[in-house]
Amino acid sequence: MTKRVAVIGAGPSGLAQLRAFQSAAQNGAAIPEIVCFETQDDWGGLWNYTWRTGVDEYGEPVHCSMYRYLWSNGPKEGLEFADYSFEEHFGRQIASYPPRAVLFDYIKGRVEKANVRDWIRFRTPVRHVSYAPDTGMFTVTAHNLADDREYSEEFDHVVVASGHFSTPNAPQFDGFPTFNGRILHAHDFRDALEFKDQDILIIGTSYSAEDIGSQCWKYGCKSVTVSHRTAPMGYKWPDNWQEVPLLTKVEGNTATFKDGTTKDVDSIILCTGYQHHFPFLPDELRLKTANRLATADLYKGVVWVNNPKLMYLGMQDQWFTFNMFDGQAWYVRDIIMGRIDVPSKDVMAKDVEDRIAAEDAIADDYGAIKYQGDYVKELIEDTDYPSFDLDGACEAFYQWKKHKKQDIMTFRNNSYKSVITGTMAPIHHTPWKDALDDSLESYLQN
Repeated sequence: MTKRVAVIGAGPSGLAQLRAFQSAAQNGAAIPEIVCFETQDDWGGLWNYTWRTGVDEYGEPVHCSMYRYLWSNGPKEGLEFADYSFEEHFGRQIASYPPRAVLFDYIKGRVEKANVRDWIRFRTPVRHVSYAPDTGMFTVTAHNLADDREYSEEFDHVVVASGHFSTPNAPQFDGFPTFNGRILHAHDFRDALEFKDQDILIIGTSYSAEDIGSQCWKYGCKSVTVSHRTAPMGYKWPDNWQEVPLLTKVEGNTATFKDGTTKDVDSIILCTGYQHHFPFLPDELRLKTANRLATADLYKGVVWVNNPKLMYLGMQDQWFTFNMFDGQAWYVRDIIMGRIDVPSKDVMAKDVEDRIAAEDAIADDYGAIKYQGDYVKELIEDTDYPSFDLDGACEAFYQWKKHKKQDIMTFRNNSYKSVITGTMAPIHHTPWKDALDDSLESYLQN
């Protein structure tokens, strides 16, 4: 096969794409030449932790939004690779909520086994992508940071797998310029110990608000105040937590909220979400979508309706993660290899419209989980990705939701059954609030 495919990003989505092609080659198929461009010096995307914030040593924006002491905020049984179980990687079943280092080790294990690292050009961000309709080819301009050299190459297909949780959405509030403390976005949060003995204010009700607040509580902050725009999260919070309406202004260290109440705070953490940001793409190729389950302009959630030679992975809001990226990557692979036909533009546009309407009709989080589980099921039914019990994975998420409602600070102490191996995860050796060491070595002491 003489085709060339550019994959932008070597995080979980990009690595899923590399594994999909390697799997086809392993089964005897002729595959295209794959070139993966990665800004960081190692694979793993957000799971590749760095202490750096702002820009890196080359002046590139730091991709990482990961922080020390992060543990998975959903059960591993909902994200397990169907072709590479946790038991295969670790030699035994492990507890259901691994810390970052454990999940990073798991992600690496599959691609190390697949031997695809040579397909990746590290420290090589993509600067620009253009498409020539007359030749049907993309030109990708990349920058080798180590050599400080830009160059361009042509590709038949481009797969954008650069993620959408790394460019902060950072709103302004009155009084921020003169606030007598630290203001940061969740993207730049690295260590909860920085906020020990502080009164912290969190803006937003996202997963990062929930988890960063929990981390700061766990590691000894004085109090947590969470300011919401629309509605409180409503969990069973500890005594030193409170949920308040939206911040209106800050004067000195005093925050005033929409209901007129005030609170003196030492630091403000913006957990206000992220932007889909693709500065390397021109308007005619650039995805513009809200963070939702049914993205705009992507047929089957992956194929760019306006140019089906361009694909996007992992652009949805996510309940499922690693195994959804797999389903998408295998589907994209089979389109590129001619195993799946892409329909007309009108049919693709109707598919997008129908998916958006179906999402809009969802009643609650349980419906959203099922919606995305059915989406993953739909993708893998059309490929040779190993079939697995998606309904069972959804059930793990349902149980997770119930455990969070029971007690937000103890839900990680529960365990679930693997839908890949059928074995039950052990209870972790230490309750989450007391497990202050997040290292792989400590976690695997079970």
